[in-house]
Amino acid sequence: MEANEKNYSLIVTIVNKGTTDLALNAARRAGSTGGTIAVARGTGNPELAQFYGLAIQPEKEILFTVVPEEIKDKVMKAIYDEAGLESPGQGIIFSLPITDAVGLDPLQGMIDKEMKED
Repeated sequence: MEANEKNYSLIVTIVNKGTTDLALNAARRAGSTGGTIAVARGTGNPELAQFYGLAIQPEKEILFTVVPEEIKDKVMKAIYDEAGLESPGQGIIFSLPITDAVGLDPLQGMIDKEMKED
């Protein structure tokens, strides 16, 4: 690995509609620079919802956050705590390693260019 390369993770947070701002603000306070929000619709399990008496909201929002690997756990914990994910039916959070990406570090292109010129 070259000196200027970083390892990144994608944190995916799926929450009930209207809760995304809590998750995004928590991620920012923990070191994330932002995220992308997508609107989605959950399918849920109707029999499970009737059995447990839960009201499952089909309207979901997904927050995609790319962070350096070294702050991934801190960001996930902040989202979990502040978005209320410890309560059943409030949402889920998981991470995926990013093996290849372009455009994550805006300075990387300039660094690469300078290295080639030297």
